[in-house]
Amino acid sequence: MSALRQLPNSALVLLLCVLLGSVAGAFAEPVGEAAYAIGQIYISIVNMAAVPLLVVAMFFGLRQLMGLPRPGMRIGTMLMLAVGLVALCAFVGTVAGVAAAPGLHLSEAAHAQLGRLILSSGGDAGEVRMALFSQAAQGTADHRLALTELVPDNFYSALASGRALGILTCTIFFGMAFAALSAEQTKVLNGIFESIYRTLEALIDYANLLLPVLVFGTAAHWVAHTPREILSAMGGFIGVFLVSAGVLCCVALAAIAIRTRVSLLHAAACLRAPMLVGFTSGTATGAIPHTIEAMSTKLGFSRGVAELVVPFGAVFLRAGSALYFALVASFVAHLYGNSLNLSDCVMICAAATVAAFASAGRNGVAGIAAAGIVLSLLRLPVEAALVVFVAIDLICDGPRNLLSLLSTCTVVALASAGLQLDRAANPQQPAAPYGDSVIVRLAFTRAQLAMVALCTVVAASLIVVMGIGVGAR
Repeated sequence: MSALRQLPNSALVLLLCVLLGSVAGAFAEPVGEAAYAIGQIYISIVNMAAVPLLVVAMFFGLRQLMGLPRPGMRIGTMLMLAVGLVALCAFVGTVAGVAAAPGLHLSEAAHAQLGRLILSSGGDAGEVRMALFSQAAQGTADHRLALTELVPDNFYSALASGRALGILTCTIFFGMAFAALSAEQTKVLNGIFESIYRTLEALIDYANLLLPVLVFGTAAHWVAHTPREILSAMGGFIGVFLVSAGVLCCVALAAIAIRTRVSLLHAAACLRAPMLVGFTSGTATGAIPHTIEAMSTKLGFSRGVAELVVPFGAVFLRAGSALYFALVASFVAHLYGNSLNLSDCVMICAAATVAAFASAGRNGVAGIAAAGIVLSLLRLPVEAALVVFVAIDLICDGPRNLLSLLSTCTVVALASAGLQLDRAANPQQPAAPYGDSVIVRLAFTRAQLAMVALCTVVAASLIVVMGIGVGAR
């Protein structure tokens, strides 16, 4: 079983799955589609565990963080670093989009192919609807909707509908109140949270066994359904995005290596497993257990900080999405012949940062839809443009997740400043899964068990007799 668990962490195995999946997509499409369907089950399982893992990790992580030196300043540092890294990626995407201008010099054939793709998608991409009446009421309703998204009046409703911002707000409030209680008051509840947390981590860990199947099916699906003309037309955008994401990933790895005082190759080797899972899984939450283990046990950062920041960052720290949204806005603006001035660049950078946080809790196509925030501010066609980027999403999804993952690890590294290395003294001895909580054990003697069995038989007989009597009447 241990050898089977190492398969998702092997770059050679995943590369082989990509090659075999490409062959299956070209010559055995039904096999590839079956593997792709199994891969979607894997993504559903991981996403199912994402929200409860976020909630429990915030409770448990805040509790541990309150015991560290200067907890208030450390939490503020984490939030500022998270916002700063997302804004930095949006800035890099804006500069790269303006400098490279990938959508500015497309050929007539490329324009024609993109136009055919938009038209073949059907619908009313170019239709604009205007409300002539009740605009003030509509605006008020929108503000109320935005307020309830941020501060919901019903936590269970926010959980059921998957409103990530509302879940975050409720979780922070409850977690801060929980952390303010004494250790004696929260001993039992702390053990319950710890057990739930480890259970969800184990669920994701077991689900990662399907990762090679997902990689195989995704490669087959991409080869079978992505037109070569689209890749040719979008080649400039894909190239700029991959180069920008690669440079930022190297910068994040260098920051982690400097913080741990190890070489860049050693830091990359320690983070190899979470990087592979994050790059290939198609979801930001699949690498949470591997990331916490790598940042705490292998690189020596505080486990309390890692257990708080990593689940939070997997959902909300969308640095890769910020880079992607800024490049999308620049590409679409150049595609429609709009020149970008300084005010437009500032607007793209700010809107891409906001859109990255607005896409929290969404993966794949649902996350791309947040790019409409940036495009609408520039008065560019949202629906028509997003159709083009959905066609190449499978290529860009992995680098987006990888950049977000390494940005989260950078926050852990920088927020752990001033703390001693939290390496386990005896790595062979596993940690107690229930922490310091008291485990209640029920022990019965044979005589007590016989008495319980006799009472059960007598009770069952009485119920049968009563039933017969009621039926006879």
